[in-house]
Parts: sequence; C-alpha cells; structure tokens
Amino acid sequence: MKHVAAVLAAALAATAGALAPPAPASGQVGALAEEGRLYLVTLEAPAADGLLGALRARGDQDAVLAAVGGPTPVYRWTTALNGVAVRLTADQAAELRSDPGVALVERDTVRRLAGRAARSEPPLAAIPGVVRRDRGGAGVVVGVVDTGIAPDHPAFAATSGLGRAPSGFRGSCSAGEGWPADSCTRKLVGARWFVDGFGADRVRSSESLSPLDEDGHGTQVASVAAGDAGVTARVRGQRLGTYSGVAPQARIAVYKACWTAPDPADDGCSTADLVSAVDAATADGVDVLNLSVGGPAGFDTLERALLGAAEQGTVVVAAAGNAPTRAAAHPSPWVTTVGATLGPVREGRVRTAGGPALTGAMASSRQVGPARLVVGARVPAAGARSSDARVCRPGSLDAARVEGRVVLCARGEVARVDKSAAVALADGVGMVLVNNGPGSLVADFHDVPTVHLREAAGRVLRHWLHGHPAGRVRLTPLGAARSAPRVAPWSSSGDPGGAVLKPDLVATGTGILGAVPGDPAWDLAAGTSVATAATSGAAALLVSRHPDWSAAVVRSVLATTARPLRDAPALRAGAGHLLSDLRVRPGLAYDVAPGDYRPWLAGTLDGDLNTPSVLLAGDADTATRTITNVTGRRLYFSSHATGFERHQVRVVPAAVRLGPGESASFTILVGRTSVPQPDDDGWVTWRGATGTVTRIPVLVTH
Repeated sequence: MKHVAAVLAAALAATAGALAPPAPASGQVGALAEEGRLYLVTLEAPAADGLLGALRARGDQDAVLAAVGGPTPVYRWTTALNGVAVRLTADQAAELRSDPGVALVERDTVRRLAGRAARSEPPLAAIPGVVRRDRGGAGVVVGVVDTGIAPDHPAFAATSGLGRAPSGFRGSCSAGEGWPADSCTRKLVGARWFVDGFGADRVRSSESLSPLDEDGHGTQVASVAAGDAGVTARVRGQRLGTYSGVAPQARIAVYKACWTAPDPADDGCSTADLVSAVDAATADGVDVLNLSVGGPAGFDTLERALLGAAEQGTVVVAAAGNAPTRAAAHPSPWVTTVGATLGPVREGRVRTAGGPALTGAMASSRQVGPARLVVGARVPAAGARSSDARVCRPGSLDAARVEGRVVLCARGEVARVDKSAAVALADGVGMVLVNNGPGSLVADFHDVPTVHLREAAGRVLRHWLHGHPAGRVRLTPLGAARSAPRVAPWSSSGDPGGAVLKPDLVATGTGILGAVPGDPAWDLAAGTSVATAATSGAAALLVSRHPDWSAAVVRSVLATTARPLRDAPALRAGAGHLLSDLRVRPGLAYDVAPGDYRPWLAGTLDGDLNTPSVLLAGDADTATRTITNVTGRRLYFSSHATGFERHQVRVVPAAVRLGPGESASFTILVGRTSVPQPDDDGWVTWRGATGTVTRIPVLVTH
C-alpha cells in the first residue's frame, strides 16, 4: 500500500504539473491566445445519476465558477463526472486550483486515435480478418467514442436476427449534416456528436458536423466490436468471406468526439469532447464503452470520467496506445487497457520458370500466370519518365507492353494500392511490389493480384529476370502463415513504477478487416484501437450471457481467461491474449466494489484493491486478493505460483472450497532477498475441479 500511495501521489502531482503544457501544434484548442483558453475543471463532489443529481452538480459548478466571475461553461458534466469545460484566463485557472472544492484543473489538449487503417500504417503486416460468428451480444449496447459511423453500411443493418432489445438504454439520435434524426435503427440505437472542444471552425471542409463518419476509424472500430453477422465482404471483385463482428447481436451507440482537420497532423480528439462523450454515454446507459484513443499515463480528467462510468456499471475498455517509448495510456484499475499483437500474414509466392520461388505478402486468393514478367521502369508510356514507371505511378505504364503481363514495381513515392491500379489501367494481370530498403510487407487489397517482396528477394528476382528476359512467373496465394501471437513492437508497455499492472491484456492488432465508408466498403485496420474493439466485443458477449455479473467481474473474466504469451513479459502482454470465445469458462472472478475505486485513488482504501493482477514494488512482499466462485456449483479450487525465476512465491491458503457465489481471500507471499533482484514476473493460477483455469499475472519489481 505504501508503494501504491506513493505512485498515486506522484501521478496526481504529474497531472497537476501538466496543467500548463507547451502550446500544442496548430489547429489544436491549446493554440489559442492565453486569454480564453479552454480548461477542464473537475469538482471534488462526485457526480450522481438522475435529474436530482444533475441539478445538484450544476449548483456545485455554478458556485465554483461564481468565484471567478461566473464564466459560461462550454460543457457541463453531471453523470460520469462533476465538472465543466470553460474558457478561463491563467489567473482564473490559478484561482480555481486553490479552491478546496476543486479536484483538478487542466488545459484542454487534442489526443490522437490509437490506430489507423492498415494502408496508412506502413510498419504493419496484415491479413484479412474475416470472423465467422452467427450470434452473441443480444440485449447489450456497445458505446463507441470515436470518429462517428457510416450508418448505411451493411455491417450495421437492422436485421431480424438481433435478438432481444436492450432494456436500460436511454440514448437519442442527434441530427446534423448528412444525418437526419431518423438515421438510427434497431441496430444503431444512439448517435451524438461533440465538437466544441476541437472547434467547429477547425475541422476539414469535407467533415460533417454530425455523427457521420468521414474518416473511417469509428466505422471500423464499431464493426469489429459489433458488426452484423452474415455480411458478405468483397473488395475489388474479390470475395473475402462472410463477415461478423465479435458480438454481432449487440447494438451500437456512437459518440463522435474525434475530428479531421485541414492538416492531417492536427486530426484528433479534444479531451473536452471526449469527456463529454463519456458523460453522455454513461447517462445513456451503455453496457460497454469502447475508447480507442490513447493519451497520457496519468489520472487526468478523462480517467476520472471513466471512473464515473465504471462506478455506474459500465465495462470500460480503452487502448494502450501505439507508442513503444511511452507508458501505456489509461493506467486506471477501472479500465481494461488493451495492447496489440501481430496477426498472421497472408502470404503469396512468386514462382519463376525453372528458377527461384520467392515468398512475400499477398491478400488475393486468385492465382496469376504463368505470365511474362516486366520491370516497370522498362515499359514507360509515351511521354512518361522511366522514374515514374519504375514506381508504377498512375498513367506511367505503356499498355501495349504491359497487357497480359505481371509488372515489377518499386515501393515508394505513391500509395501501394495506386501502383496496382496503374498496372490494371495498363491491362496488366498482376504486380510484384518490391521494397527499396528495410521495411514491412503489407497484404493490401490491390486491383490486380500482388505479391509484396522484401528488398533482398527483389534483388534475386531482378537477377533471374536479367538472365531470362522473356521469363514467365506465377503468383500463387499461400493463405495465412499461422504462428504464435507476439506483442507488436509498437504496442505501448506498462510502467514498472505504476500503481497497477498494465496493459491488462492484448488482442490481435494487425490485419483486422472492418467496415469503412464509401467504396470499397471494407479495409484492413491496425493498431491497439482494433485490439480494443475486439475486446469490447468480447465484453459484450459476457454481459449478454451473464447480465447479473458486475462490470468488474466481466473485466476480471476477460483478463483471467486470456492465453499467456511465451516470452512476453507482463508489462508487454499483461494477462495474455484475449480469448473472445463464447465457451469461456472462468471458474473464479476478482470482483471490485464500485465504491472502492475512489478511496484507492485517494490512498485511503483499507487493504488492497482487488484487481486481477498484482504489482509488488519496492520492499512490498505480500498482496491479498479475494476470489468469488462464478461457476454455479460448489467446487474445490487449488492454486499454483509458476514462472518466477528469481523469487520464491507462495499462495496461502493453497486451496479453497467454495459454493456458488461464495468468496475467499488469499495472500501472495514473495520471498525477497537482501540483494536486489531484476524484475521478475509469473502467474498465480487457480484450477477448479471441473477444469476451469483462472490466472493472474504477478510482477515483482525493486
């Protein structure tokens, strides 16, 4: 507890120290002049549900603001958080910080989304992620805070197979540009938008001031979590299969709080808009809240709003972020923080006639050839430069010499998919895309079947072609190269000095197929954002199957049933890889009373917070947890401590017998030595008599 209290004090001090950060980039709210900057003010008094609670919160807010002249709030928050977004001078902000009724004052900033479509994430390899699931998630509403949604996409149709309707959802459908008030359906049950933090005058001209998604990220995230079952996915004439989100019967409520700017570098989500979205989603009564947005690793205004959502029974799932040099975002124990693993790569092979066979990335399932191979630089169109034809710039290839042939194109200068479009325009039948240096292999959706090769393989192919000027090749799809999941190198890690162990778990974060606006209506996504969406879908499955479970139990089951990753430390993988299967059997759960979080945050909680993970730092050598039998049967459970290399770890008691719903506490004892040891992690696992396995990670640091 001493370590936790010290960490929390440091984190809160760091948050307070970030109240006057350097001026953000152009286009961000923080770039305003000092007069009238937007600040987020959180009151000490907690928010409360219902009309009376909202009225009380407004009274608290007015009283606090009256002390600094009574400025009019841009936003009021009354459900997940008791606070306001308001324009203040520096002197007003300083005066509010000294008010004993104010918990936190921070300047608004703009955050980045935690992942983009694969075509704009060049470091990532990809494979189409077609899921086949017919049902799951009925009666549950997944709230998605993101860039909006494309309501007309077939992944969000109000089909007859959605199952029972949600019973407690109170959301609405807000009209806006390109979005009539009747755009919502039995599938898309709510839609709202928040732009006053980002600034309506700062959005791109093509952006819609409505829940309509002009970016694509929110549509992809929503489809991965809860897209309909039985939807045919087809891209550029290729049928990819029958698509389904993880929880296809779940309903979706969207809260658009992320916007595109004239300069893509300024795209993002104002914290004020995000907090407003979380407050609205909590008031609406969503069951699961998905936040695929990163941020600082501190207990700021947004984390406090997520605390309010968790206290009201919402399962909160958020992205760890895609910054390997920064600690994972959302360090709070009331949030399931999700990292990402690399998915399998869909491979293809370039088979030469009597020569080498070279393997690369290939999304297409269609074989090409044998067909003659030509180098793009040697077949420029009339008036086109050889340097343009080398990279297969659109319009640079001579159709007379490309027709019916496979073209070798160099990577770079133009988008990968534009190169294959240039080959198709010149009547080519296939493309071999070759890296110019170190780089990833990406299985894009191309206009013609394409194999993407590394630089070394490209040199081998060019050498073979030099000796066989009329050489013919086949492009052969090999399907997915299956391998054990491993944590993506760009997935943010946990902080060994943090208050709790993060991330909570990891899920596949590359090559996930999702819905997007426009044509083609599908694209590949990558990042901790889609890993988070899959986890939110898995949470919806559990909430639907077990409506009596608390949000903390659902989050516990997500973590304790995860599959451990070999050679992945706890600070990289948390509890392991998500198991989003309807057959999950947890056995035991680590429940947390909603009223425990605030005392823990204040450092006044009597005992340990009952998280499904343990972080022992400094001289701490014991941790206590409580397990609850969720099997519905009286069972015997035995424990084991495994995986520790530098410490002796015991569990007392080592075994318990519990009836349905009964609980027991146990203590983890770590034998420390007088000589400091490197960080050490392992597992405490409880096995039930019916084969259930409940596993939590334990990290011992110094």
